[in-house]
Amino acid sequence: MKPLEKLNMFSFKGVQMRTFHLSWIAFFMCFFGWFGLAPLMKVIKDDLGLSKEQIGNIIIASVAATVVARVLIGRLCDTFGPRKTYTVLLAVCAIPVMAVGLSYNYETFLLFRLAIGVIGASFVITQYHTSVMFDKKIVGTANAVTGGWGNLGGGVTNMVMPLIFAAFIGLGYLPSTAWRLAMIVPGILLLIIAALYWFYTQDTPAGNFDDLPDRVVNKKESSLGEAAKDYRTWILFLAYGACFGIEVTFDNVAALYFAEKYGASLTMAGILAGSFGFMNLFARAMGGIVADKVGNRFGMAGKGFLLAGLLVLEGLGIVYFGLTDNITLAIIAMITFAMFLKMANGTTYAMVPFINRKALGSVSGIVGAGGNVGAVLAGFLFKSPSITYSDAFIYIGIAVAVIGGVVAFTRFSLREVPVSESELVAA
Repeated sequence: MKPLEKLNMFSFKGVQMRTFHLSWIAFFMCFFGWFGLAPLMKVIKDDLGLSKEQIGNIIIASVAATVVARVLIGRLCDTFGPRKTYTVLLAVCAIPVMAVGLSYNYETFLLFRLAIGVIGASFVITQYHTSVMFDKKIVGTANAVTGGWGNLGGGVTNMVMPLIFAAFIGLGYLPSTAWRLAMIVPGILLLIIAALYWFYTQDTPAGNFDDLPDRVVNKKESSLGEAAKDYRTWILFLAYGACFGIEVTFDNVAALYFAEKYGASLTMAGILAGSFGFMNLFARAMGGIVADKVGNRFGMAGKGFLLAGLLVLEGLGIVYFGLTDNITLAIIAMITFAMFLKMANGTTYAMVPFINRKALGSVSGIVGAGGNVGAVLAGFLFKSPSITYSDAFIYIGIAVAVIGGVVAFTRFSLREVPVSESELVAA
């Protein structure tokens, strides 16, 4: 069985399409665990008596662990296969998601938030698994759709978690108890998805890694070393920090920003923040589709210029979002820069499978970690007592535009190496 050359997004037939759907669903559910606390931060802030600086540290903690986890998880995919890696990650991370309600002060909450952040590494497995299951002609589109539909979980989480919280309030629980009970829901969902992933997916179209006798591990150099020595990996690392890193940051602070700056209610702030995430329904996929078309005609160089342009436009949109004091204009600016940001996400991972086929997991992991490094750096701006949230967005927008310029001057067409299943599973 070979990688699919056509993506029928509404089909569940065959292991490739079954894996396609389970991978984005798994990533979608991971967002419920990863960012389920974000839309409830106003309640948690009051319950635990958190300061602005402490909230900034919590935002950083939510993405800091993911930096290391994404690099390691990419290597684990290369070694043990995506099926085992994803199943274990989902099951293990469900524990701190359900247990975060045991927090009784800032320090314990911070530790749980740090542990939950590991689940962000799920993105690397999703992209790895899709790259193996689909042909080079459509791998960018397939990666973008799974990533986009999975990222959609960030928007849905901002909308749904306040409703779950409200349901527990309706049952008679106090807010200080309701937010804790609400987090048990995503934890249970993660355990269910872990079981489904184990029983209904496999590592490659040809079978699981354990069932492929011809597959041997490259003993000359680790896949991580192969990925790290290619400068293009690090340019995409920067680019992903400027798009996905900012997306993660915005998912973390948007609801609180709308509530505190514009006086939006908890539910309304969640809806506004959720609309940002809902752009993933099509915007990231659009980035992958356009990147595939550009790549087929202009190669990796064309994809590089496309990515650069998207980042510059994203940065300008973020600057305007930070400058305006009008909520209507802020929403328009948010939707506009979200479009370019999410298309940049899709374009970045339409390029990843063409960097180094023998180190696909490690390239994916390093680039994915870049997203979280960007989020960590942005998080320091939001914790500073001397910088307002609006100022933080302005600084971030400028930085994103500058990185877009760096990408524009990068020579990506050094050597274009498409992913091949036979090369992934054979020496």
